[in-house]
Amino acid sequence: QVQLVESGGGLVQAGGSLRLSCTAFRTILRINAMGWYRQAPGKQRELVATINGAEGSTNYADSVKGRFTISRDNVKNTWNLQMNSLKPEDTGVYYCNTPRGSYSWGQGTQVTVSS
Repeated sequence: QVQLVESGGGLVQAGGSLRLSCTAFRTILRINAMGWYRQAPGKQRELVATINGAEGSTNYADSVKGRFTISRDNVKNTWNLQMNSLKPEDTGVYYCNTPRGSYSWGQGTQVTVSS
């Protein structure tokens, strides 16, 4: 069973940056598409960024477009989310998973942006 492990979260002031990482363990298969989700306090989990296909095409939620960048390392089966110009509304627990949520959810990594 694939295990997803997220890391890199923390506390940062508004306008700051963080870089999140996601590693997939226990798989010998190439995972073609991956996404980053976030769940703000009291809200549903939302998909904020995806990367897929051999060409690495990306998509972003409007709320993070221009500030977040998703990338991947196919050899290491890792995915990163570079988050710049962070806002308090970016606060939440960040998870990685496929766009379909194909795997069990990891524990996520907490991102807290103070104003």
